[in-house]
Amino acid sequence: MQRIVTHLWYDKEAKEAAEFYASIFPDSKINSVVTLHDTPSGDTDIVSFQLLGQQLMAISAGPLFKFNEAISLMVYCDTQEEIDRYWAKLSADPESEQCGWLKDKYGLSWQIVPKRMDEMLENSTPEQLARVTQAFLPMKKLDVAELEKAYAG
Repeated sequence: MQRIVTHLWYDKEAKEAAEFYASIFPDSKINSVVTLHDTPSGDTDIVSFQLLGQQLMAISAGPLFKFNEAISLMVYCDTQEEIDRYWAKLSADPESEQCGWLKDKYGLSWQIVPKRMDEMLENSTPEQLARVTQAFLPMKKLDVAELEKAYAG
């Protein structure tokens, strides 16, 4: 059992959101849905699910909290095609897109990034780091070819 699990709070759509996410990512599934009755929020679904083999939980417990950019789920991608596919399925708020970040239709923030980006940022000269930074800052969806070009100089 995974010892640290992200738990997401939704108004009423925890099950719907988990099903949506599981339909997008391979190695994903709904493990269980438990409905608690007569809570202060009414009927409350608690959903256990997996995305890319990673365990998560979600709860439908009313509108007390809203997602913000202080938390996001980061998805490392091997190819531009993978970035494009996840971006097309998840992005629902073009105004919030920047530097590989997007918001889905439930307000949850995601970072869709190439695995190669960490290597570029961690194993670069100051000049390479400056070029890569200047390349990704104006981007919405990250472009691997443009980042590689900036890294190479």
